[in-house]
Amino acid sequence: MLCEGFPVSNGMKILFTGGGSGGHFYPIIAIAESIKEISEKKHLVPPALYFFAPEAYNQDLLSENKIIFKKSSAGKVRRYFSLLNIVDLFKTGWGIIKSLRMVFNIYPDVIFGKGGFGSFPTLLAAKLLRIPVVIHESDSVPGRVNLWASKFARRVAVSWREAAAYFPEEKTAYTGQPVRKEFKGTLKEGAREFLKLQEEIPIILVLGGSLGSQIINDKLVSALPELVKKYQIIHQTGKNNIDETAERAEVILENNPNKSRYHAFDYLNNLALRMSAGASDLIVSRAGSTIFEIASWGKPSIIIPIIDSNGDHQRKNAFNYERSGACSVIEEMNLTSNILFSEINRILENTTVTEKMAGSAKNFSKPDAADKIAEELLNIALEHEK
Repeated sequence: MLCEGFPVSNGMKILFTGGGSGGHFYPIIAIAESIKEISEKKHLVPPALYFFAPEAYNQDLLSENKIIFKKSSAGKVRRYFSLLNIVDLFKTGWGIIKSLRMVFNIYPDVIFGKGGFGSFPTLLAAKLLRIPVVIHESDSVPGRVNLWASKFARRVAVSWREAAAYFPEEKTAYTGQPVRKEFKGTLKEGAREFLKLQEEIPIILVLGGSLGSQIINDKLVSALPELVKKYQIIHQTGKNNIDETAERAEVILENNPNKSRYHAFDYLNNLALRMSAGASDLIVSRAGSTIFEIASWGKPSIIIPIIDSNGDHQRKNAFNYERSGACSVIEEMNLTSNILFSEINRILENTTVTEKMAGSAKNFSKPDAADKIAEELLNIALEHEK
């Protein structure tokens, strides 16, 4: 007879944990989708899925994928002196105690960690409770939590070949980045009609990250008089920037015969983004997880990394992607309207360059990344459940 309070197994359980960014969250959703598909194909009872993090990030997607969210607590360790580090030290301590209790009550068969400060308490609980751990690193230079967790993790998956050098060779695999199925394919048919685009005029898609980018918005809008002579622009400005950007564009393009070639959106939903990607000839983007979506689309790109990203990871990611031949990089300190316009011309006016970039992007993409990780999680969970 089991002792009172001891966790009782009710079938396979897989627990996900990660920090508070989309770069941590969306790959988890991609893996959850693959787990469901593989379970159905192999006639397995679908495992119960859990997500431990300080914030749900997107409750609708969690519900849609039947992932149970449990709020954990974690303090952030800053690389500079701040009194908040002391406060967050206590927050992390409480988070460890809370996570130990929550993980023990669920007692999953395997825990998947995406890194970030939000995953630390859950991964420590996994270590103390001897629950198998699999981690995934999205950046070419790993974060501190994943470097620490790799010492006891069963498996380590990386999105960048360069990141493998930081982890134990015998348990590390270059899988690529899990991308949600709905973002893997573009929708070219009907895109021009849906987005009200002209025929035969090349299209540039500009993405500034989930919150938009002020510097990209500013330089792009300043270059519009020259750009709209030759190109159409689909511009995702970010929700907080749409009014200011649209007003500036209206002033700059006043009386311009080609002003209808500029299309500003605060946010592109999944359908609009896939159509925009399908119609576009070139993508201008930040160097976050969008790189992997661009690669899966097989599109040439200009990547503009954030200058002060944590650990300088965006800049390192951008230059590693450039070395693959799939993109061109413009650093923020060098970003001017003239340089942006010149680089767009250099790429789009040379079919050899665009075709090479598109081919290199496709070669860089790892479309089966989510499936590979899901398979490993299910194998470990089945083994642990016995």
